[in-house]
Amino acid sequence: MSTNCPHFSGYGLGLRKEHYRDFLETQVAVDFVEVISENFMIAGGQPRHILRQIRERHPVALHGVSMSIGSADGLRADYLQRLKALADEIEPLFVSDHLSWSRYAAFNSHDLLPVPYTAEALDIVCANVDQAQQVLGRAMLFENPSSYLAFDGAEMSEWEFLAAMAARTGCGLLLDVNNIYVSASNHGFDPQAFIAGIPFQHVRQIHLAGHSQGAELLIDTHDTPVGEAVWKLYSQVMGLAGPVATMIERDDDIPPLADLMLELATARSLGALRARHRELEEA
Repeated sequence: MSTNCPHFSGYGLGLRKEHYRDFLETQVAVDFVEVISENFMIAGGQPRHILRQIRERHPVALHGVSMSIGSADGLRADYLQRLKALADEIEPLFVSDHLSWSRYAAFNSHDLLPVPYTAEALDIVCANVDQAQQVLGRAMLFENPSSYLAFDGAEMSEWEFLAAMAARTGCGLLLDVNNIYVSASNHGFDPQAFIAGIPFQHVRQIHLAGHSQGAELLIDTHDTPVGEAVWKLYSQVMGLAGPVATMIERDDDIPPLADLMLELATARSLGALRARHRELEEA
């Protein structure tokens, strides 16, 4: 198994069915697209021939939402085999999922639940990551999820947990900047501390998205444009990151593709500016 996560410096969008025609019939100026893995892994899901056609034009990243890498009873063999079949067919740029759990035995929350940041949970997560990477035959990326509650008895911070997981398993990190902002607001920690604690040598991809204000907490809804505070954090992150892929997610209230391309242009501009600053500092 290769534990080498590729470096890719490009800007992409989440591919949603509302924009299939745009991607199939026009030249869309993106460096890659990302799809939800599960949408193409099940009978009756979104048509894989569409994905194959788009793959002929753009690199594709597979992003999962239900591997449940934090499940204490292990991963599901049938899920891993279906994901492997999809990855072998598409030959994706990245295969990613979330540092979360959603399933135990017959229970499935259909949501991304937080893991406790303890040594015991780290052992479980790392064993599951090792299994997933072994079956897939490739290194994976894991994303920091947004969270709305935390377990008592944490023995480390989220960023320390992510760093330890990457160091032990060789996996890469998918850094969701919007999720940093949402979780920091909900739990009262400093997003600067999160960014400072991330081992950027393991970061291969960045997500940007919008969020909404709930009754008491921020909610990671992916139904609004990227907010100004998230753009500011992204600029800081790009000042620390090496070659990484940046992607904008939109999962509800899907706008015309042109609107998302304007947001992607902002990401390109900020990324280029921070890259230039790094070059000047290193000169």
